[in-house]
Amino acid sequence: MPDNQLRDALSLFTQDKTAVKTRDGNTLASDGDKKATAYWIKCLEIIKDNVSPHIFNTWFEPIKALKWENKQLTVKVPSQFFCEWIEDQYYSLLQKTISQVLGEDAKLLYQIVVDESDSSTEKRTIRLPAFKFPPQGTSVVVPGTNGSKDRKVFTTNLNPKYSFNNFVRGESNQLAYAAGLAISQNPGKTRYNPLVVYGDTGLGKTHLVQGIGNKILQNHKKSRVLYTTSERFTQDFINAIQTNTQNEFINLYRSIDTLIVDDIQFFCGKEKTTDNFFHTFNALHQDGKQLILTSDRPPRDLKDLDERLISRFQWGLIVDIQPPDLEMRMAILQKKSVDEGIELPVEIVEYIAKYVTNSIRELEGTLISLIAKYTFENKPLNLALAKEVVTGISKKLPKQITIDDIKELVAGYYKLPVEHLESQSRKHEIALARQMAIFLTKQFTQLSLKSIGAGFSNRDHSTILHSCQTIENYLVTDPSVKSAYELLHKTLKGR
Repeated sequence: MPDNQLRDALSLFTQDKTAVKTRDGNTLASDGDKKATAYWIKCLEIIKDNVSPHIFNTWFEPIKALKWENKQLTVKVPSQFFCEWIEDQYYSLLQKTISQVLGEDAKLLYQIVVDESDSSTEKRTIRLPAFKFPPQGTSVVVPGTNGSKDRKVFTTNLNPKYSFNNFVRGESNQLAYAAGLAISQNPGKTRYNPLVVYGDTGLGKTHLVQGIGNKILQNHKKSRVLYTTSERFTQDFINAIQTNTQNEFINLYRSIDTLIVDDIQFFCGKEKTTDNFFHTFNALHQDGKQLILTSDRPPRDLKDLDERLISRFQWGLIVDIQPPDLEMRMAILQKKSVDEGIELPVEIVEYIAKYVTNSIRELEGTLISLIAKYTFENKPLNLALAKEVVTGISKKLPKQITIDDIKELVAGYYKLPVEHLESQSRKHEIALARQMAIFLTKQFTQLSLKSIGAGFSNRDHSTILHSCQTIENYLVTDPSVKSAYELLHKTLKGR
C-alpha cells in the first residue's frame, strides 16, 4: 500500500466533519466512517507484513471498513465462513493488530451483508463480534487440587464452537443428546457414567461430547473438564515415561472432574497405555467423576482391547449416532447456512440434502464449497451452482446402497423371493431373512426407523428395533446366523 495513500488516510483523523448531504441527496462519509477507513488501513499495513501476498489479497484485502464508534471498528465481510476462516487461521495476528492500532479495550465487529443488490439488505445483515471463538484449547482458572487454595490455569482442550445451541437434533442422535444434557446438569451423578457414544466418522460425535463439556463448564464453572483423544493420551503417557514424570501424568488425569476421550478404538493393541487408562478410569469412576468416550463401533466390537475395559464401558450408557435422514440433513444445512450469514433457497437445501448423504462432515464440506464459489468466484447462488458443487463432490463418494439392494442380496442368500421379505409370514426362515435385511438396512443406509419400516410393508419402529435386537442376539448365540451376517456384510461393504 503506497505511503501517500496511508498518509492521506491518517490525515482524516484531524478532520472534524459530521455527515452532510450533497445536492443529489447522497450522504458524505461521517468523521467516524473516515476514521474507520484510516484505522483499518493501518491494520492492513501490519497484517500485510505478516502474511503472504496471496493470503493478503484473498482474505484481507476484500474486507472494508464501515464505521468507528464507541471504540468499536465495524468491517464488512462477504460471509461468516470468511471471517471464521480468518480467525481460525490468523486469530493471534488479528487480535494483536487490533490491540496495537485501536487499543486494548477496542473491539472489532464483522458485518456480513448477504446481498448488497437486495433492497432489503438491512434485514439480511448479520453483525458478529470478532474473536468470538478463541483457538482450541481454552484455558480456565480453577481451584488447586487436593484442597489447595491456589488457583491454577487449566487447559480444557475444548473447542467453544461445539455447543448444544448449534447441535442439530433428530431421530438419529436424540438419545445421545438427551443423555448428554442430563450429564451436563449433574456430571458423575447420573446413571450415564460412563457415556459411550459410537458411530461412523463425520456424524457429530466430537461435536456432541465437546458440547457436553462446554455445557458442564457453563453450569459448573469450577469444574475441571478435559477433552483429549486416545492418541493424545497415548502420547502423553509415552512422554511421561521418557521424561520420568509418570507421577505428574497420573496426578493430572486423576484430578479431572469430567474426562472426555475421543476415538477409544485407537487404544486397541496398546497394552501399557490401555493398562494405565484402565486404572485412570477406575480411579475417576470410584470418585464419582464423569467419563465420556467416543468410538467408531460398539465397545464389544473393539478387537485387541482389554476385556476389563470393555466390561467397564458397559457400566453406564452405550448409545449410537446414526446417519441423519433427509429431513435432518435439510435442517443441518439450513442451520449452518444461517450461521454462515447466507440464507439458502429451499430448492438448493433439498438438492444437497438428497444427494450428499454419507455424513454431516460431507454436508458441511459441500456447503463451504458452495459458499466459496458464491463468494470468491461471484457465481449466482442458484440450483445450477449447487449441482456443480455436488457433482464435483459426488465423484469422490462411494456408491450408495439402497434398501432394494439389500433385499435382493438377502433374498438371494436365503433363496427366497424378495416379496417374502415384505410379507406378514412368521415362518422361521422367512422371518429370519426379513430380520437380517432390516438389520443390514439400518447399518448400511441413512434411513430412519420409520422409513425402514415403510420399506418392509409399513412395519412400525418398534418392530424394526425388535428385528435388529433379534439379529444381535443371534450373532452371539447362533454360529450359522453369524456366518451369514459376516458374508452379507462383507458383500455390501465391498460394493
